[in-house]
Order: sequence, then structure tokens, then C-alpha cells
Amino acid sequence: QVQLVESGGGLVQPGGSLRLSCAASGSIFSINTMDWYRQAPGKQRELVAAITGAGSTNYADSVKGRFTISRDNAKNTVYLQMNSLKPEDTAVYYCNADLVVTTGRSFRYWGQGTQVTVSS
Repeated sequence: QVQLVESGGGLVQPGGSLRLSCAASGSIFSINTMDWYRQAPGKQRELVAAITGAGSTNYADSVKGRFTISRDNAKNTVYLQMNSLKPEDTAVYYCNADLVVTTGRSFRYWGQGTQVTVSS
């Protein structure tokens, strides 16, 4: 069994910063790509940033230059540093991991989500 637990969300003023964390635990053999998605009210879930096991990154155009994704493979943890936050960044942020469990099978797991609200 695998769990992804996110933390770090909250309320921040426009222009502020937040750092999200997502820790994976359980019967994990290896983790491939780890991603951050977000879903605003009334909108579809969208990919925000992704990072491969080798450290290659990809970002949505709307967050390039403001958000940075990173990971600590020893801790099975992915981070999302969010700077210069805008009201349109308000959403529930979800962590997603493409991993191999100890039985050798591959799965994608989702975290429970953490709310980020950008408002004055």
C-alpha cells in the first residue's frame, strides 16, 4: 500500500510565496515521474509541473519563471516552490506519482490535495 501526503498549502497574499511538499510512503520500489496538478473551482484539473527521476522538469506556461519543482529521492518527496503568487493560482493542488511497488507492478497514485488560496 502506498500513500502520498501533501502539506504546505494555505492563504497567501498576491505576490507571496508558498512551498508545497508531497511525501510518498509504503511499499515503494522506485518512483519515476512526480507531478503537481491543480484544480480550481469549475475548471478541469491541469498539470502544473513535472519532474522525472533523473531531475528533468516541465512546467505549464502559466507558472514558468514563478514555480520550481524539485525532489529528494532519498525521502521520496517532491516539492513545489511557488513565488509571485497570483489570485489565479488559487486551487486545490494535488501530488501525483508514477511508481513501482515492491511486487514489481507500476501504478499512479494521487495525494489528497492541499488548498492554496491567493487573496488580499
